[in-house]
Amino acid sequence: MLNIEITNEEFDKIRKFVKSRVGISLSDQKATMVRGRLHKRLNELGMSSFSEYYRYLSSPEGEEEITSFISAISTNVTSFFRSPHHWVYLKEHLDELFLSKPKKKIRIWSAACSSGEEPYSIMIFLRENLKDFESWDIKILATDISHKALEKALKGEYKQKDVEGMQKAIIHRNFTQRKTPMGIVYDIDPALRSKIIFRTFNLVNDDFSIFKFHFDIIFCRNVMIYFDSDTRKALISRFAKLLPKGHTFIIGDSEAITENKSEFALVKSSIYKRI
Repeated sequence: MLNIEITNEEFDKIRKFVKSRVGISLSDQKATMVRGRLHKRLNELGMSSFSEYYRYLSSPEGEEEITSFISAISTNVTSFFRSPHHWVYLKEHLDELFLSKPKKKIRIWSAACSSGEEPYSIMIFLRENLKDFESWDIKILATDISHKALEKALKGEYKQKDVEGMQKAIIHRNFTQRKTPMGIVYDIDPALRSKIIFRTFNLVNDDFSIFKFHFDIIFCRNVMIYFDSDTRKALISRFAKLLPKGHTFIIGDSEAITENKSEFALVKSSIYKRI
């Protein structure tokens, strides 16, 4: 394996490319991280420099490589029922959020859904907490920029370590268990998966006008930490247009809305209401 270094000029080109394509801002300190995460990929492609890789990314032939590139430089850390206080809040406000609705209709967007744990957690939460769950018209839009992450999400197959944080009764009601040569696999209930629409979507560059309806809740957790303040502000305003007054916007624990205060009000840590 070749030991490929990255020059300041090469890193700057890659940094600008990432910013323009997906809005991710990379500081000067991220050069070592970028090199480390892309080094193996360059060797797999038989390339000897980051300049060669950049030219490939920028060419029509390299369009399919962008998915691998984005997956490599972004961190897809997720889990079922991540950030427990979010789920506690939803349960405590079940009546306000869902039960008081004039119609049994729920629309939720899981933006940057990664490998599917978040949208499936939402579906499991609703099944476990809505007594007449089957009578509700529920649809969840689950989007991510990574095709690879969405492929895994669509399968709905998880390892034992992925589900071990949930109660056994909840696992039993919402997954089926099977043995494979690689170990035990847990398959999400197809009835839950059928209520989720998985799509690729670029939160920075894709067109929000494609959405012809409003959402009851939008989850966009642990994504905006990668964006600069101008990109975050513009994105939050786009989300605001899709949430009616009083509806809920949930972001990551390490994130906060410091601008856009005319659009969202803080309810609890990382939980906001549309004003």
